[in-house]
Amino acid sequence: MKRMSHLCLALTWVLLAGLNCHAQGKRMVIIDEDTAGPPATDNLGTPLLLIQSPQTKVLGITVPTGDQWRDEEVAHALRMLEIIGRTDIPVVPGAVQSLVRRREETKLWEQLYGKVLWKGAWNASTYHAPDVIPPMPEGKPTTQPAKEDAAHFLVRMVHRYPHQVTIFEGGPMTDLALAISIDPEFPKLAKELVFMGSSLNPETDDPEFSNAPRREFNLWFDPEAAHIVLTAPWPKIVCTPVDITIKTEMSSALIKEIAKSDNPAARYMAKYFRPRKYHYMWDELAAAAWLDPSLITREEIRYMDVDLSHGADYGNTLTWTDQDKPQTELQKVHIQLDLNAAQFYELYTRLMASPTPQP
Repeated sequence: MKRMSHLCLALTWVLLAGLNCHAQGKRMVIIDEDTAGPPATDNLGTPLLLIQSPQTKVLGITVPTGDQWRDEEVAHALRMLEIIGRTDIPVVPGAVQSLVRRREETKLWEQLYGKVLWKGAWNASTYHAPDVIPPMPEGKPTTQPAKEDAAHFLVRMVHRYPHQVTIFEGGPMTDLALAISIDPEFPKLAKELVFMGSSLNPETDDPEFSNAPRREFNLWFDPEAAHIVLTAPWPKIVCTPVDITIKTEMSSALIKEIAKSDNPAARYMAKYFRPRKYHYMWDELAAAAWLDPSLITREEIRYMDVDLSHGADYGNTLTWTDQDKPQTELQKVHIQLDLNAAQFYELYTRLMASPTPQP
């Protein structure tokens, strides 16, 4: 009987050790995303994709104003987590306003330099006050956001897990800039920064970029924040720009394939998907390429910053090589430029149709 007891104890330790190794093997990530929606877009589909991956541990979703106002986005993120049964993941409210840029000043800027086709929460056709949450097609959440603010949450997590946490940025960089302002060690303590943003020279007839190829919403909406973040000393920066995302499409055929599954994530995507022209998979590609870097078939390393001149190019992407960069503190950025589209769609479809991993 004593031998049996020792054997049971040994087996228990083996099991616990295996579970611990499995947990340690997961890649930790904080998702800073303007979780606008539904209909289901990259803003909600990207956190969902990362949660669906069995290789990730999502420490939290931090939410700044971007495509919609922060409070509206927080509500959508909470409800999405309820639907897939992952309310253990905290949703942490971030910045309501950009550091400097404001809607009224931007309206005056447009009178001088021309209309900006996408202004996110400031779009005239859907504009409402920051504290208003319009009716939600998926229903209001019953869970509550975290009491902590995004910037302090970000700082706290990288101190708890130094050099282990990837910061995934899918929206304006306001929260990250505030975290850096609170603690300049924040970027050094992260493992890396992975972001969707910037635009170099996209080959497209999309009017959003054809006349303004260097303007991209995430950097444009809060240029000062983007400047602070892009010039900070991260161990590594990986960028998914417009140039590569426009080579993807969130098609009805893709959603139809996902809808064959009866798992919660698949049902969510199928129910709230709405097709539209120029329906790129912006942040989904950035997330998928982080999960499987072999999706990317070509990249360049450049230095990157944002134009802060407040003239016609205010908020535009700036890039340089080693040969022509200015004599200022800049960081090297791995810029993704081409992909294996079939491999990307296969990974995306498989994960979104899979059962949601439980905590």
